[in-house]
Amino acid sequence: MNRNIKYITLKMAFIRHGMTFGNEEKRYIGRTDEGLSDKGKNEILEKKQGQIYPQADVVYASPMKRCVKTAELIYSDKDLSLAKDWTEIDFGDFEGKNYKELSGNEDYQRWIDSNGELPFPNGESKEGFIERCKKEMTYVCKSYIERKMKNSNKKMKQKNLCDIAAVVHGGTIMAVLSGFSNGEYYDFQCKNGEGYIFDVNISLEGGKLEVCNIRSLC
Repeated sequence: MNRNIKYITLKMAFIRHGMTFGNEEKRYIGRTDEGLSDKGKNEILEKKQGQIYPQADVVYASPMKRCVKTAELIYSDKDLSLAKDWTEIDFGDFEGKNYKELSGNEDYQRWIDSNGELPFPNGESKEGFIERCKKEMTYVCKSYIERKMKNSNKKMKQKNLCDIAAVVHGGTIMAVLSGFSNGEYYDFQCKNGEGYIFDVNISLEGGKLEVCNIRSLC
């Protein structure tokens, strides 16, 4: 980003939801609206007790059960806003299956051979997924800035306070961070209950977003 252009910087955290039964069985879980498994709930609470999650001014979540429940466990004292376009990628014909069940599937082998670049059969393309996640990111950040400007007398005092925390999906994290930084999509994979904290520079001339200073929560 050109430093001659004035910009606002927000601090954000992206957290991947806790484990589900499908995650435990290494299934492709995208549009299936699973809740957390008992293991997933316990792991989130353990990480919360370990204080890996930052405090936040506002909290967003994908509307899917696994994200909403995770957000409620981590940020039980906060009102939750839903980001409808931060749902996971549509895995299409691979939905609900794991690599063992897809072994021998020609479409799956083509997708593997493409290093995950081909669209999912009857599902979503990586490019389309990244674009919808980027649009939601732009909306969330601009909405937050507008709200803060209306309440400009309210100042945040804690050093470890994020402007925005978002509990979303692994794919959503990869889409947003690669879409607004120099990193590659698969560079930003993370385990359930983990994630990243980073800065978002937003140009006051045109509203362009740039993500930088990305570091792991753990």
